[in-house]
Amino acid sequence: MGTVDDIRRLAALDHGLASLGTLRGDGGVHLSLVNAGVIDHPVAGDPVAAFVARPFTRKLSNLRARPNATLQWRAGWAWVAAEGQTEVLGPDEPMDGYGLERLPTLLRAIYVAAGGQHEDWAEYDRVMAAEKRVAVLLRPARIYLNP
Repeated sequence: MGTVDDIRRLAALDHGLASLGTLRGDGGVHLSLVNAGVIDHPVAGDPVAAFVARPFTRKLSNLRARPNATLQWRAGWAWVAAEGQTEVLGPDEPMDGYGLERLPTLLRAIYVAAGGQHEDWAEYDRVMAAEKRVAVLLRPARIYLNP
C-alpha cells in the first residue's frame, strides 16, 4: 500500500498530471487528464488529493452523481493511484464549515500542489471566479503503487 507521500513524490515529477477515472451512468469508466496534488482538507485537515475543474464538464457531472473516483499519477514506469470518495466545493456548491470567501486561496493551494506557478495571482483569481471553477477533493480510501 502507498501513502500520500508517494503521491506527492510522483506528482512533482510530471507537473501533477494525473488520469482521473469517474463512473458514467452506464457503469463504464470516463477518463480525463487533470493536474492534481495533495493538500490538507479545507475543513477536516486530513490530506486529500485535489484538482481544479470547470463547472460543466463530464467528469463533474459524473462525480456529482457518483462521487467515487480514482486518480493515477505516473513518471516513467512508476505510478501511484488513489481511490476514494470525492467532494466538490465551488461558488454554487458550498461546504459546511468553509466560507466561500476563502475559495480563491483554496484554488491557489491546489494549483501549487499540482506543480503550478503563476506570475499574477490576482489575474488567476479573476479567471477562476469568472469561470466558476471548483475544487474537487478526493479522500483516499486506498493508495497503491508500482515503485
